[in-house]
Amino acid sequence: VWAKYLKLPSHEITNTIGIKLTVIPPGTFMMGSNDGSDDEKPVHEVTLTKPLLVGTTEVTQAQWKAVMGTEPWKGKSYYKEGVNYAASYISHDDAKEFCKKLTEQERLAGKLGDDEEYRLPTEAEWEYACRAGTATRWYFGDDEALVRDYAWCKKIACNDEYIPHEVGKTKPN
Repeated sequence: VWAKYLKLPSHEITNTIGIKLTVIPPGTFMMGSNDGSDDEKPVHEVTLTKPLLVGTTEVTQAQWKAVMGTEPWKGKSYYKEGVNYAASYISHDDAKEFCKKLTEQERLAGKLGDDEEYRLPTEAEWEYACRAGTATRWYFGDDEALVRDYAWCKKIACNDEYIPHEVGKTKPN
């Protein structure tokens, strides 16, 4: 329904550089955690009034290079190189510049209108998308043992915990 509203052929699209985006419908959720750090408290209700598109994986090195023409990870510690590895050593400002340049590129290709743009999600949009309609500790439930199926983290990646991995190798939410 929301894909139709956005005039998209499907709930998931792929842009010109291969970024897959999925439709996140508007809705209301409880944001934050009473068990987390102070900046996550208190839990409070948030309503998103518009649908949005969110990338299904991290930006890959190939996608980054296609837009920015740079390789910030080159020569750094703790990186692996490959077209499907997550781009790394990217600052918040770098990510915003990527969005700006990708917007310009997609407009020139006739894929975006003047009223459309790529941008980073707000904190609320990100948490809403990640929660995927759930109220559990993680969107897949409360069982920490299942984290290894859905995310890379120190307990899972062993000696490679600081090295980016290929995107799309864990279960999606």
